[in-house]
Amino acid sequence: MSQYRVQQAAGRRIDDIFIYTREKWGQDQAEAYIRSLFARFDDIVGHRIAWRNVPIEFGVDGFYCRYEHHYIYWRMLSDGAVGIVTILHARMHQIDRFREDAPD
Repeated sequence: MSQYRVQQAAGRRIDDIFIYTREKWGQDQAEAYIRSLFARFDDIVGHRIAWRNVPIEFGVDGFYCRYEHHYIYWRMLSDGAVGIVTILHARMHQIDRFREDAPD
């Protein structure tokens, strides 16, 4: 089975999600949410959730799914691993943020 790698922009987003959740709902909830987010990455790798194509207007080749109040974006890397590109809150302007975070 292939693995996943959290790319730099996604790592920053995960840190932001953790900090926000901890400040709003406490340490336990922040840890639980991040653990469940990583479990979703495992679901992506295992094809246990639908791989939706990123809309053509994004101008990048990749996939996405919704998790709670966030969207996870990923693409296949040259070695066959799943590259987690970014995680965006549903209220963020998806196209602009994805373009900012997607590596060339």
